[in-house]
Amino acid sequence: MGLVGWVSYLKTRGEVETKEGYFLAGRGLTGTFIAGSLLLTNLSAEQLIGLNGSAFGFNMSSMAWEVTAGVAIIVMALVFLPRYLGGAFATLPQFLEDRFDDTVRRMTVVLFLLGYGLITIPSILYSGSLAVLRLFDVPGLLGVGFEGGLVITILVIGCIGGVYAVFGGLRAVAVSDTINGVGLLIVGTLVPILGLVALGEGSAAAGLKIVLSEDPHKLNAIGSATDPVPFATLFTGMILANLFYWGTNQYVIQRTLGAKSLAEGQKGVLISGFFKLLVPFFMMLPGIIAYHMYRGDLQHMDMAYPTLVADVLPVYLAGFFLAVLLGAVFSSFNSLLNSAATLFCLDIYQPMMKKVVSDQALIRVAKIASVVIALFSFVAAPLLQYAPEGLWQIIRIFTGFYNIPVITLVLVGLFTKRVPALAAKVVVIFHVVAYGLLQFVFAVDINFIHIYAILFVIEVAIMLVIGRLMPMAKGWRYASKEVVDMTPWRFAHSTAIVLVAAIVLTYLVFSPLGLAGDPGSTFVLSTAGVVIFTVIACSVANRAWRQKYRRLESPQQNP
Repeated sequence: MGLVGWVSYLKTRGEVETKEGYFLAGRGLTGTFIAGSLLLTNLSAEQLIGLNGSAFGFNMSSMAWEVTAGVAIIVMALVFLPRYLGGAFATLPQFLEDRFDDTVRRMTVVLFLLGYGLITIPSILYSGSLAVLRLFDVPGLLGVGFEGGLVITILVIGCIGGVYAVFGGLRAVAVSDTINGVGLLIVGTLVPILGLVALGEGSAAAGLKIVLSEDPHKLNAIGSATDPVPFATLFTGMILANLFYWGTNQYVIQRTLGAKSLAEGQKGVLISGFFKLLVPFFMMLPGIIAYHMYRGDLQHMDMAYPTLVADVLPVYLAGFFLAVLLGAVFSSFNSLLNSAATLFCLDIYQPMMKKVVSDQALIRVAKIASVVIALFSFVAAPLLQYAPEGLWQIIRIFTGFYNIPVITLVLVGLFTKRVPALAAKVVVIFHVVAYGLLQFVFAVDINFIHIYAILFVIEVAIMLVIGRLMPMAKGWRYASKEVVDMTPWRFAHSTAIVLVAAIVLTYLVFSPLGLAGDPGSTFVLSTAGVVIFTVIACSVANRAWRQKYRRLESPQQNP
């Protein structure tokens, strides 16, 4: 942890003294740092425990939240990111102000800050601290009760994570995330391998044979109506939830807004999509191994991963694992803290001031805002222990209050020219009211992911109807500023094709046609894999040949 902090300090010295340096890492992030930061921002303790617990108690269907995100990642890289970087936007609400008006900007900022401050940041602290408590018995080590150990852990995680966000800005967050990401990949590889060795009584091959041959239905990612993620939801609200998260959620996209060029931004975003394909192996396979080792012995499925780690990880690696686990929690916490301060300063404080605010004054306000938000989360996080069974449901409900209206505004705003600001305001108010009624009053018997899709269709229709009846007098025109090099990454489309094929192949592997079926299904799987990657190879080769042909046909410059 000390090493990560020292390297982060060396990489950020003298680069956080300006507004762009503090909030956008000086618009100098490369693809490696963007990919590493996106990975760690997204993956934290709740995924380590929650996804493995879901695999232990059900099957692989919950991998949909991670694997299918690759589709949204492609849309972000090829559609959203060129417009964000081309317009030199620092926050998503700035884009919405440019497309609609200042009121729409403020409404979305309020939605983001309420969601971050009341639920997301406290829940990250709480779930991360709970993971540390379960894995390392902090109360026993310190000789305190559970509540005391929880508060101490929250304060330690919050204070250390807050240092990166308050003093180092976005660049320190991105650098620390990348280094911790390497550690997460190491641990993610070690735990399932050691788990297979333990399950096979000394032989990883024997352990793998048990996983593949006994109860193969646990390897099925095609969820039924009773599973955590029914397969049908992948084609309705799941797409929208992922599009919001990867394409419009400020605390995720902020590191892409700090890219040194469009090519580096696209590279980092698309590379992160391939890391998402490792989630079934790193964050769900251990849960299935735990199922074969502990079925009937655990009180709750969320204890699957902590119990497995405690049993298979050598003592001399415990400190390394703790550092990686804390690093993952730090990443989500300090990213949220940095983004919340950015939204407050750039979308509330700066517009309210009638005079020009210096960069130094703005950074000072951002640091104060970060400290205030952190202190508030220190108070709110321990309170979640009194409703532990409702934690995940609370997160889902509150995310639903702002994810669908935001992605609706962005999509309609990008692909229409005359839909007015009134339509955006009506949709935001309508969604908050309608979603609240569906969740708390009517309690309809429809999966909440399907509710996302239903409300999205209704809200798009509302905006288009208002745009038809009361169109803007002058159509909106996208104004390009191009403060960074906007040359696209030449392998972006080829990489996107490979990523889509890899997603399809991953679902074939974890399906009745693959590992979750009878042994004869291996032939079907291998045949499908050959066909898919033949198509990929032909598509990529054809695209590369056409690009080379166009270069040869273009006029040659004099040497």
